[in-house]
Amino acid sequence: MKEERLYIVGYMACGKTTFGRALAQALGREFVDLDELVERQEGAPIPQIMAERGEGGFRLAESRALKQTAAMKNVVVACGGGTPCWRDNMEFMTLHGQTLWLVASPGRIAERIIAAGPTRPLVAGKSPEELTDFVSSHLLSRQPFYCRAMWRLSGEHLESQKEIDDTVRDFLQKFRPEK
Repeated sequence: MKEERLYIVGYMACGKTTFGRALAQALGREFVDLDELVERQEGAPIPQIMAERGEGGFRLAESRALKQTAAMKNVVVACGGGTPCWRDNMEFMTLHGQTLWLVASPGRIAERIIAAGPTRPLVAGKSPEELTDFVSSHLLSRQPFYCRAMWRLSGEHLESQKEIDDTVRDFLQKFRPEK
């Protein structure tokens, strides 16, 4: 049943993993980070996959991992920022699960990327100003895919455990996905 899977989509650093882990725990579900699944299956970290195969090669591996989630039950899946934008991935998620777009402002996203350090290949080497400009334009190009999600929720405030708990509670009160 499609209710057995909840896919969280949104731009990088919007809080998908942070929120997804907390939501999975609140729902008594398993949490799956799609990036981690790709790394396990490919035997390499994402920056290495991107460097060796390019973005297209990474997206193919990511799409294969996504397709495997259709066999999983009672899971919350945090997808990569570009996952819904590649080929039929968003349609796949909509067909096989419930979808949630976690939204955060370009400024908040840039703050989180800077705080995390140089770990994201798409934004490596950018100044804070370049990063904010890149995030704004890149986010705008991805919104047509993200807005296809069943639900939309703010990921703006996920900096403390209280904020995370409040966001999970807000989601559950408004949407309560089936178990």
